[in-house]
Amino acid sequence: MKLRCVLVGVAVGLSFVVVVEAAGPSPATILEQVRSYRAQHEAEIVTELAELVALPNIAADLPAMEVNAEYLTGLLEARRFSVSLLRADGAPPVVFGERRSEGADRTVVFYAHYDGQPVVPELWRSDPWRVVIRTGRIEDGAEDVPMSELAPPLDPEWRLYGRSASDDKVSIVALLAAVDALDAAGIVPSVTIKLVIDGEEERGSPHIAEILRANRDRLDADLWIFCDGPMHQTRLPQVVYGVRGVASMEMTAYGPAVALHSGHYGNWAPDPGMQLAGLITSMRDADGNIRITGIDELVRPFGETARAAIAAAPPVDEQLKHDLALGWTEGQPTPLAERIARPAINLLGFSVGAVGDKAQNAISPEARAVVGFRLVPDVTPEAIRDATEAHIRAHGWHIVHAEPDDTVKLENERVVWLEWTLDYPGLWTDMDLPISRAIAEIVDDAVDGPIVLTPSLGGSLPLVMFSEILGAPPIVVVPIANHDNNQHAPNENLRLSNLWQGIEIYAALMVRLGE
Repeated sequence: MKLRCVLVGVAVGLSFVVVVEAAGPSPATILEQVRSYRAQHEAEIVTELAELVALPNIAADLPAMEVNAEYLTGLLEARRFSVSLLRADGAPPVVFGERRSEGADRTVVFYAHYDGQPVVPELWRSDPWRVVIRTGRIEDGAEDVPMSELAPPLDPEWRLYGRSASDDKVSIVALLAAVDALDAAGIVPSVTIKLVIDGEEERGSPHIAEILRANRDRLDADLWIFCDGPMHQTRLPQVVYGVRGVASMEMTAYGPAVALHSGHYGNWAPDPGMQLAGLITSMRDADGNIRITGIDELVRPFGETARAAIAAAPPVDEQLKHDLALGWTEGQPTPLAERIARPAINLLGFSVGAVGDKAQNAISPEARAVVGFRLVPDVTPEAIRDATEAHIRAHGWHIVHAEPDDTVKLENERVVWLEWTLDYPGLWTDMDLPISRAIAEIVDDAVDGPIVLTPSLGGSLPLVMFSEILGAPPIVVVPIANHDNNQHAPNENLRLSNLWQGIEIYAALMVRLGE
């Protein structure tokens, strides 16, 4: 047995609590055994990931997603997980696996997803679903490595290219390889392990709430660990305690019933493109700060621990500006980590007329745009919708929620058709919880260098649905993908070093979270 003294603050003073930890393999032993297994099986692990990535996985393609789910079922059953497919009508199944550990009295759910973003194949250097190993980044002139030449030790800087290689099939394979390594070493996880592998995260998980409600008992756990997302921009592992929420709004503004000559009718017939552009730019200033009344008042500030974590994190802004060829950043000199603690409005797409040799001297009949919102806790999708619509009306627009006919257009000066997608709000987990501190300690012990504690990612995950439906278990994100993975873009890739480190981190969590 090992004794550890923990200093606990209470309202009336300070007291010491002695925590008795169960005997088990030391962090160094776990790391040594897992790393040894990985070093001997690198080619098999990469091949398994390549085979999984080779399965097309756009969530809207239900037959293809069933193939993925069946393949994943086989992978889990081979590791002695009991497997069920959790279903909702019209959705890919959630692959659920459970593996009990004798004597474990705590349960941890690891979440990942097997769907990926749509692709435009002609923008990729190679087939998005035919994995290619390269010696590094395409942008640096990396060369292809034939799969037949994979033999340990593999260069950790090599990269595996393919859709969902990093977002998020790598997490699935890293979790399973961690189980394999522990089994090979005879190390028993100290917790019951549950895996929830979502099939439509990239669509905003529109059916996950229904699935969670129907399976509350099966999904009961002491802790959820989400494995989606990138490591820190410094390449250091990070433990993340929150995410932003997400919503979007498609807007259609109307001009003349037919395209008009811009010389004969310019400055007379309303130009829907200019009108819509002006409306969108009224919603935020040049630094990206939201100008919609009522939103700032809802924003919850970071607490003391979160602010301290941001201050302690290695700076990345100047390097990112250099790498991304940015001469300035919105809100400068406020760093990225603080900017993503606020809600954001971004123009995701704008369509009116044409450009290049297809441009015409004409006023278009309509203009369309998609505006995306990234949300922080207390700024809900419903709140952003209501405040945004009030802002639009205050600027003289008549809002409709279905395509308007000519009568509506004739009776109103400015008509805009709004189509909302209200996904989910953001969620922050208290960094001062004992389990929050324990996860940070375990991850720190599992890697060779420092780690970064991150109060919130800029990206979005449906954490709040899990919290609200399942009784608010602690939720922490432990991502493993490389930050420069071309996530959601052509030539998505995974750096092998991130896979190796992910295996070691997840194995350590499985063994030590029950202590």
